[in-house]
Amino acid sequence: MSIIGAFMVPHPPIIVEEIGHRREEAVDKVVAAYEKVAIKIAELKPKTIIITSPHSILYNDYFHISSGSYGEGDFSEFGASKLRFKVPYDMEFINQLEITLEENGFMGGTKGTKKPQLDHGTMVPVYFIHKFYKDYKIVRIGLSGQSYQTHYALGQYIKQVSEQLDTPTVFIASGDLSHKLTPDGPYGFAEEGPIYDKKIMEVMGSGDFLNLFQFEQSFCDKAAECGHRSFLIMAGALDRTKVKADTLAYEGPFGVGYGICSYIVEGQDDSRDFLHQYMEEYRNKIREKMKSEDEYIRLARQSLESFVVSHKKMRVPKELSEDILNNQAGVFVSIYKEGQLRGCIGTIIPTKDSLASEIIANAISAGIEDPRFSPIEEKELKDLEYHVDVLGKTQPVHTINQLDPHKYGVIVKSGRKRGLLLPDLDGIDTIEEQISIARKKAGISDYETITMERFEVIRHQ
Repeated sequence: MSIIGAFMVPHPPIIVEEIGHRREEAVDKVVAAYEKVAIKIAELKPKTIIITSPHSILYNDYFHISSGSYGEGDFSEFGASKLRFKVPYDMEFINQLEITLEENGFMGGTKGTKKPQLDHGTMVPVYFIHKFYKDYKIVRIGLSGQSYQTHYALGQYIKQVSEQLDTPTVFIASGDLSHKLTPDGPYGFAEEGPIYDKKIMEVMGSGDFLNLFQFEQSFCDKAAECGHRSFLIMAGALDRTKVKADTLAYEGPFGVGYGICSYIVEGQDDSRDFLHQYMEEYRNKIREKMKSEDEYIRLARQSLESFVVSHKKMRVPKELSEDILNNQAGVFVSIYKEGQLRGCIGTIIPTKDSLASEIIANAISAGIEDPRFSPIEEKELKDLEYHVDVLGKTQPVHTINQLDPHKYGVIVKSGRKRGLLLPDLDGIDTIEEQISIARKKAGISDYETITMERFEVIRHQ
C-alpha cells in the first residue's frame, strides 16, 4: 500500500476560528472545504500523514526532514497561545526515507537545524484534521531552492518508502497561492498574481501535473506564490498513480490566493509519469538547440565536457573563426540545468590571448569552481544549456538614469569590494533591483557609498 490520498491546502492562520474571530467568514468556502478534507482523511484512516510546508526549515540545496519523536507548537505568534499542538513523528518512515535518499545520492534528510517547533504551514492543516481524526503520525518536510524536477523526485522517493513500509499514507501539500492579488492587500498587486492563481487552479484541479513544470521561476517569483514546490513534491508522490482530482474551493479576499484540491487514489496509471515525460521533452529541446549552436556556445560545451570526462583542458581548435581566435575580451559563461543556474564564472577584462582561450577557461571554471554549486558531474552533461556573454568596454556611470537592466550590465565598487551583474536577466526588471543584487554579490551594504560602471554584452545562447 502506498499513498491513498493527497490534498492541496492553504495555511492562512486567519481561517482558524480562534485567530480569525469571525473574519474567516470571508473565506467560508475555504473553511468548509478544509473540513471536507479533514473528514475524508478520517475516512481514509492513514497511519502516516506527510506534510510539506514552505514555512518549515528551508535550505537552498537540501530538503530538511524534521526529526525526533514529536513536533509541537502553538499559535501565539497569531494571538492564540492557548491553541497548542503536539503530534508524533513517524520515526520509522523518517529513518527509511533518509536511508533511501542517501543511497540515491539525494540531498535530503534530518541533518541541519533541529527544531521541534511546528510552523503554521503545518499547524493549520493539523488544526482541521484534529477536529475529526487523531490516530496518525506525521512526517514534516521543508522545501528547498532546488529545481522543480528535484522536488518532484523527492515525492517519488516518498512514494517508494510508503510502498516499502506498506504504510497507508496521506499527503498534504501545504501552500498558499499568489500573495499579490489586490492593491489593498498586505503584499500589494502584481499582474502575475491573478494569472498564476487561475493557471495553477486549472492545473491542480485537472490533476495534469506535467504542466507544473511549465511555470517559469521568474513568473512565480513575481506572483509571490509559496506553494508551487510543495505541490510538485505531492505530484511526485502520485507519480504513475491514477487519481480522482477535484477542486473543492478557491478564494482570495485578503489579497492572497487560497486553493483546495483533493486527489483520491484509484489505482496505477503508468501514463502519469510526468517527470519522465518532462525530461524527455526537455532533452529533445536541448538536442534541437545543439544543432544551431554557434561556435561560442559549442566551444563552451566542448570545453566543459572534455574536462569533466577526461580531466584535461582542451586545446584551442584550429578551425575556429578569426573573430574568436584573434580578438580578446572579458567573457562570462553561464550554465543552466533544467532552467536553473548551475554555474557562472567570468572575467571582466581579458586574461587570455584570445576569446577562444577565455571561453575554454571560464567554461571549466563555471562548471567546476563556482563556490555556490557542487562540481558538475558527467551524468549531468546531457542536460546542460550554456550562455556565453562577451563583455564590451566599461563606462563610468554618474547617475542611475544611465543604467538599463535590460541593456547594460553593472559593476558596483566600494573600496576593494566589487560586484558585477550581467544585463537582461530573468526577474530583474528595474535599475534598483540590479544595483541591489550587485551590492549583495560584492558584500556592500546599502549604507556604503559606491561607484558604478556599465557595460554591454554580446550574448550567445
